[in-house]
Amino acid sequence: MARRVLVLEDESSIRGFIVINLTRAGYEVIESETGEEALEKLKENPDIRVALLDIMLPGIDGFEVCRRIRATNTRIGIIMLTARSQEMDKVTGLMTGADDYVTKPFSPAELTARVDALFRRAGGAAPEQVGEIFQEPFLLNTRNRTLAKNGQRVKLTQVEYSIMKMFMENPGKALSREEILDMVWGRDYFGELKIVDVNIRRLRLKIEDNAQNPTYINTVWGYGYKWGF
Repeated sequence: MARRVLVLEDESSIRGFIVINLTRAGYEVIESETGEEALEKLKENPDIRVALLDIMLPGIDGFEVCRRIRATNTRIGIIMLTARSQEMDKVTGLMTGADDYVTKPFSPAELTARVDALFRRAGGAAPEQVGEIFQEPFLLNTRNRTLAKNGQRVKLTQVEYSIMKMFMENPGKALSREEILDMVWGRDYFGELKIVDVNIRRLRLKIEDNAQNPTYINTVWGYGYKWGF
């Protein structure tokens, strides 16, 4: 399988830094300077597994590129690159469908670790054992990594799928944010606990009858979350 990564960054010096380090880590990097070019490159290279998207761009920005990718592709891993540390950028990026974010400046080790983790989840890892997990009204198919609610398919990103699988394998168990981070993102993950909360907020919008009053993913205040009652 091609270890192919898309990098969307309009500043050539930053893009060059990313390309050099990902190439050293064994990735084939496809570069783009604009959102429009990035979307075209994705069409031309459907085997791209991970995309790094800068937020601040001329023309369509990184948020819009992320939305357009997610409209047709739930499997690709998406990392948002931002020069700003405002919380709103991070939350907006994740809510539009990104799996992770990296705030500039970042170290080569941090960037490579984030890409490695997403690449494994987005199709670079060995297939799971065939099986299904059924908990009314949900059916999780672990062979093709899909979720249905009342027989209707629910489109999930790979991170959302991993969260659902974790919850359905641990019904009724209170899981701390740290445990969820380890189980879904991996023990070598560099990021913040906030990514757990935002991804669960996004998942609730997809699976709950009322995301403001959830019945499936329940908050354990000051600790984390649990599946079911």
